Amino acid sequence: MSSKRNLQIFLSLTALLALALAVSCTGFFVNPTLSSVTVGPNPLNLTQGNKQQMTATGTFDDGTTKTLTSGVVWSSSATSVAPVSTSGQVSAASSGTATITAQSGTVSGTATVNVTLGNVTNVVVNPTTATINSNGTQTFNALATVQGQSDKVDVSSTASWSSNPTGIVTINNTSQTGAVASVTTPPSQTTVITITATYNSNGAVFAPTAQLTVTVP
Repeated sequence: MSSKRNLQIFLSLTALLALALAVSCTGFFVNPTLSSVTVGPNPLNLTQGNKQQMTATGTFDDGTTKTLTSGVVWSSSATSVAPVSTSGQVSAASSGTATITAQSGTVSGTATVNVTLGNVTNVVVNPTTATINSNGTQTFNALATVQGQSDKVDVSSTASWSSNPTGIVTINNTSQTGAVASVTTPPSQTTVITITATYNSNGAVFAPTAQLTVTVP
């Protein structure tokens, strides 16, 4: 009876020793925790009528990454511009900019989608000339003519704006009313600045200009 008891104790100690050895070598396995989500492509430029499958890549606290294919909730900040399906496919519905969000649990990431018009035949900047003082601002609009449409379409938010000479004004095209040029470094004398709105429609690049005069006292 004593020998049987001793054998049981020996086997128990052997099992405990094996478990302790396994733990000391590999540790207990713990599922890594999602720490961030990256959405791509970012930024994404689409012509109206086209589609694009977005991807969500998760980064975990152990440094590993993987594409998230399930458990992701997709949403768009502007469904009239770029709605997104439950699987992450974005559709370019109308000209504008939208933020696409992919959320997994409490962790999310975003990407910017710019939708440009197709069949654009011309783009103009309005007004073509303007004058402001060294503390002033001026709003410009980029207006596109689309084949088959009688009304011009405001594409100010998706045009790329620039000024020449540089460094005198900055242009913010996130306003709902147009692109706002603001004087950031007043010139020493009255200066004429060329404002350019560059717009790409199906590979056709338009770059209309306007003249902004900045006066000094």
